[in-house]
Amino acid sequence: MKKLYFDYEMRLDFSSPVTDHRFQLRCIPATGPRQQVIDTKVVIDPFVEASQSIDSFDSVVMTGYLPEPHTHFGYKVTGIAFVDNANIKSEIYKPLYRFDSALTIPGPAVKALTARCADRLRHERNTGSPVAVATVIMDEVYKSFVYTPKSTTIYTTAEEALAQGKGVCQDYAHVMLSVCRHLGLTARYIAGLLGGEGATHAWIEVYHKDRWIGLDPTHNRLVDDNYITIAHGRDYRDCMLDIGVFSGNDVKQTQWVNASVHEKKPEE
Repeated sequence: MKKLYFDYEMRLDFSSPVTDHRFQLRCIPATGPRQQVIDTKVVIDPFVEASQSIDSFDSVVMTGYLPEPHTHFGYKVTGIAFVDNANIKSEIYKPLYRFDSALTIPGPAVKALTARCADRLRHERNTGSPVAVATVIMDEVYKSFVYTPKSTTIYTTAEEALAQGKGVCQDYAHVMLSVCRHLGLTARYIAGLLGGEGATHAWIEVYHKDRWIGLDPTHNRLVDDNYITIAHGRDYRDCMLDIGVFSGNDVKQTQWVNASVHEKKPEE
């Protein structure tokens, strides 16, 4: 088990004032089968009273409305997560994670990778468990990509990313999900934080012996106690950390994100 202090910030700057801004956030890590989260604090700027609920995937959702003109919007989330991958609690099986989702529908590139993984699995030893199968798939996905920031968008599908052979963690996860599902595994998308400094991260989990086990295809490794889950779902569309609509005149926006996860409490 690890005790992790997390600090996650996001800021949007608008080129001109916006109004009637409605937003939905999934930015708070929730207590779940592999982690206990305490002392969470959320600060939204400009200040607004946001409502909080739990969605159908057990993610914490905050919604709010800013009617007055503003030229920026952001939030900061801090808290403590006790993460324990050695003692993951069981969860009920859900068949929806067996099937294609909007961003994981295979095309020629994903089908070719799936065939390559299937062929390798026929010659591999010790592939009798979902985790062992997923580990082989993860290795093939990892070798199929060059990590390239800004080469894709949040709307890029698994097929589009794999066809160009480059992407970011979201793309690695979507491709791995597609292959896993078409080789008989139950798999879901995870949005979260990874130990150190940087941005948010994405990985996948496969269902094995009533528990969800994490694999990170971007780094080609099993998930350990350095990973904090924020949200999960069928693909990124179920886990959007922040989404909103607003009114404005030819508004352009720029985004800044920073995530910090450390075992030692930050200096005040």
